[in-house]
Amino acid sequence: MTSAAPLARRVLRHGGYEAAAMLRNGEQLVLAVALPLLALAGLVATPLLDGFGPSRIDTAAPGVLALCVMSTAFTGQGIATGFDRRYGVLRFLSTTPLGRSGLVFGKAAAVAVVLALQVVLIGGAAVLMGWRPDLAGLPWAVLTFALGAAAFTALGLLVAGTLRPEATLAVTNLLWIVLAAAGGIILPATGLPAAVEPFVRILPSSALGDGLRAAFLEGSFHPLSCLILLGWAAAASAAAVRWFRWS
Repeated sequence: MTSAAPLARRVLRHGGYEAAAMLRNGEQLVLAVALPLLALAGLVATPLLDGFGPSRIDTAAPGVLALCVMSTAFTGQGIATGFDRRYGVLRFLSTTPLGRSGLVFGKAAAVAVVLALQVVLIGGAAVLMGWRPDLAGLPWAVLTFALGAAAFTALGLLVAGTLRPEATLAVTNLLWIVLAAAGGIILPATGLPAAVEPFVRILPSSALGDGLRAAFLEGSFHPLSCLILLGWAAAASAAAVRWFRWS
């Protein structure tokens, strides 16, 4: 009688499967690559970000990388998980040696793989457009990126595990549009009306955008952004553990 593979190997295999499935999906590719590239080109071609940094591309690139996190970890993962839940895939996999914890870690690994590819593609395109990030802030950018991915993955799983798939599709796409336009992720909260700025600043989208801009524009650590992202990640994870329904 054969025994199950070690948990780490099961998680990595499932993560590879999930990542491949995400990259084969046309809608996921639009969210992961096409829309961020279009946003990057549009922000460089228009004066929307003038005055927020030394150049349009230097200000736009961190915000677009933050947008990649929201696209993949929240919208993409939320939709995929919602439909897996609908068709009984989650319930089936949770009864295998992979288990529920392995399933969740595998999804997180898939998000990390896709995000790494996005950083290479979108970051490479930004460099070709003239982006020159402050490399002194790279460790802080990695930390902020990881916290942002954790927060948005937890939020995506929370939505996918509590709403019907059709509602998950609508909610994640609607929130993506709202947060991308007015959530402080691309356009800093300081560029929004004063009445809404304090509320936008505590959103995970704004915290992620501010943290990456501080790292890449100034080479500095933005502790408040990391605390906000950590708070969202902890709260969303606790809520998902409490209310997530596997079928």
